[in-house]
Amino acid sequence: MRVGRAARLQVGVGILALFAASAALAEMQDNPAAHSPREMHGVAGLAVFGGLVAFAVILALLYLYERARWNRREQDLVAALNLLRGAHDRAEMLLSTDRQVIITWNENGEPVIEGDVGIALGGERAVTDSARRVLAFGAWLMPADAQAVEAALDTLLTRGTGFAIDLRTQTGHNVDAQGRTVAGRALLRLRETTSERREIAELRITLDETRRGLTALAGLLDAIPQPVWRRSRDGSLAWVNAAYVAALEAPSREAVIDAGIELLDRPARETIAREEAAGPGRRAPRVSAVMAGQRRVLDIYETSVDGGRVGIAVDVSELESVRADLQQQMNANARTLDQLPTAVAMFDVGQRLIFHNAAYRALWDLDQDFLDSRPSDGEILDLLRSQRKLEEHADFRTWKHSVLGAYRAAEANQAWWYLPDGRTLRVVADPNPQGGLTYLFEDVSDRLNAESRYNALRRLQAETLDTLAEPVAVFGADGRLHLANRAFTTIWRLDPEMIDARPHVDSVILRCKSLAPAEDQWLDIRDAVVGLEARTALARRIEMVDGMVLDCATQPLPEGATLLTLIDVTPSVNVERMLTERNEALEKAAELRDTFVHHVSYELRSPLTNIIGFTQLLGDETVGALNTRQREYADHIMRSSGALLVMINDILDLASIDAGSLELQREDVNVQATVEAAVRGVEDRLAEARIALSVDVADDVGSVPADGKRIRQILFNLLSNAVGFSEPGQQVEITARRTNRDLVLSVRDHGVGMTKEMKDLVFNRFESRTRGTRHRGVGLGLSIVRSFVELHGGRVELESEPGLGTCVTCFFPLNPPEEPHPTPRNANKPPPRPDLSRLSIA
Repeated sequence: MRVGRAARLQVGVGILALFAASAALAEMQDNPAAHSPREMHGVAGLAVFGGLVAFAVILALLYLYERARWNRREQDLVAALNLLRGAHDRAEMLLSTDRQVIITWNENGEPVIEGDVGIALGGERAVTDSARRVLAFGAWLMPADAQAVEAALDTLLTRGTGFAIDLRTQTGHNVDAQGRTVAGRALLRLRETTSERREIAELRITLDETRRGLTALAGLLDAIPQPVWRRSRDGSLAWVNAAYVAALEAPSREAVIDAGIELLDRPARETIAREEAAGPGRRAPRVSAVMAGQRRVLDIYETSVDGGRVGIAVDVSELESVRADLQQQMNANARTLDQLPTAVAMFDVGQRLIFHNAAYRALWDLDQDFLDSRPSDGEILDLLRSQRKLEEHADFRTWKHSVLGAYRAAEANQAWWYLPDGRTLRVVADPNPQGGLTYLFEDVSDRLNAESRYNALRRLQAETLDTLAEPVAVFGADGRLHLANRAFTTIWRLDPEMIDARPHVDSVILRCKSLAPAEDQWLDIRDAVVGLEARTALARRIEMVDGMVLDCATQPLPEGATLLTLIDVTPSVNVERMLTERNEALEKAAELRDTFVHHVSYELRSPLTNIIGFTQLLGDETVGALNTRQREYADHIMRSSGALLVMINDILDLASIDAGSLELQREDVNVQATVEAAVRGVEDRLAEARIALSVDVADDVGSVPADGKRIRQILFNLLSNAVGFSEPGQQVEITARRTNRDLVLSVRDHGVGMTKEMKDLVFNRFESRTRGTRHRGVGLGLSIVRSFVELHGGRVELESEPGLGTCVTCFFPLNPPEEPHPTPRNANKPPPRPDLSRLSIA
């Protein structure tokens, strides 16, 4: 519209310009004198040019207007074409949804065929020529159907009368033919209906089977004696069986349904409704009703179905009567079972406890409330396991599964349970006929123990007699040999056949006389076995020809039997002589030990003390000044004499301990002062070896009852060892602690340490190993330490690792027991003779 208005405006402007130019030209023509020919010629040219410009503009505007109009029309045509294409696609899709053919006739009477022509051509390709063969009905339809459809098609084409015919092809398929007029045109639709007819036929078969099943079900429900009913959605009766009608004594089923006669009264129906509202898992409600004039007890089962509800009433009157009688019988049986010592427990088919007697409750000591709650068998087993009343199993779940497997067994099975408290139970699991299980728990501990002791005693007696080194034989009241062990048959060289024949005592003595010709002893032994006088014990000594000496003893046994035992006393006779000689040697050794202690104490230590005293006088230069070499000699003599005195004192202490003559002088010992005194004894060695000493004594150590001299000697020996096995620059640590029971003293060094083999031998006497250190000694220090600590009633512990040092810890009891008289070590053995050669130390 905007373009048209501009075009019209331009046309008007051009016409006005043309009129103006014409008017100017006319004026010039009317007044030629006022204008020159040249002016008139210019105006005429200008008028022509303006007219051409206006014509060109008008022509351009008209072109633009027409072009826009044709563009809009083209867009409308494209949109319409798209809509037609969509409609065509939808029609094609709709046409292809079924296997069908649609035939229409145009204005010229030519048929237009669309769809799946395979229903007529048997799957051939649908080309134009072959598609027309669809109209040749006689080629693919049955003859009668072909004539019928051709006649109906002529009527449709000529008169426009529609039709619908079911046709059947020559291949056995079904085709639905429908003819009608649409928009003044004739239309024929051919659709294959083979699958639909098949489905309809199958549905009819299913319907017939359902009807027969319903008839059979109705007949079955009429045949059962229990009343059955069906209710509609509004709760009214829709169907009842013959038993329902008979229970109400009604004339017919229709009369019951029409009158709505109920078998159950309103309270019973309300009870059923409440039970149903309780949800799944509910029990069938039990109600009372009158059936055929008699009061009966019924279990009602009613459930919802499509279109209403169905229900059945089961008469349990007789069951209730039997249950009451059974309950009375069970109560009587329960009272009887409560008197039995055997524990009894019964479980139902759901493995729930339904009965137990008093013995069962006492056996497992279970709470009565727990048992009354009807626990399951598995819950009881879990509870007994948690309370440690069952034996431990590597896989308790598997064992429990095997126990509960008795519910699936057909016969009773027996098992043995061994309880942690030592009892043994014989458990019998007997399946019940109606389902469930009955357990019998019999405590057979006493019987098994008695049998075990009896069998063990028999085996022990037989094995003992058979394995005894002493010959043993048992003669019966008839004088025959009933039992003889291997030693008896071996020493008298009796054959096994002779033993099996149970020979008489005379035959046995006759065989024995060849090896021990002692006539008098054998006569006494025979009288002891078969004598008629009072049977008493007899002892005789028999000497055999090979020098063996036997002590023979007879002992009367019950029921006239006699036990004959022989003991080889040949070694004891020899030992008596040896013991006599040994006793004399021991007495001499004791005298030698006492003499040695006396001589070392007075004859060796006294001169050594004098040597030490004179050496001190020389060292103090009391009798005169010494030069450097003499002072070194005096110091060497002093050190060697001191070391020798220490070794002599250690040897004397060990000898006194072995002789049992060393007694502790107990007093209240100040631990702090004792440790300091022991440290002062090794200060010179610490300084000489450049060893640091760390002393750690707790403030609460205080005093302890002990022998202070021996405590200092223990610490001195431990510190000397620690210094000797330490390297210059290392540190030795001594600690003292007090516990509730002991005083703990420990000395630790960080030296070379020792191996496990050395730790096993380090407390032995005269075990000295330097391991490459400067430590020298005879190996009595740790032996003295252990002996003194044990005299105090304590103990010594040693910890050592190669390269990490050694720690020796001594434990002294704060409340020592009363000291018995000292007992010599190895009192039953002769004291070892001191090796005096060890005293000659360079």
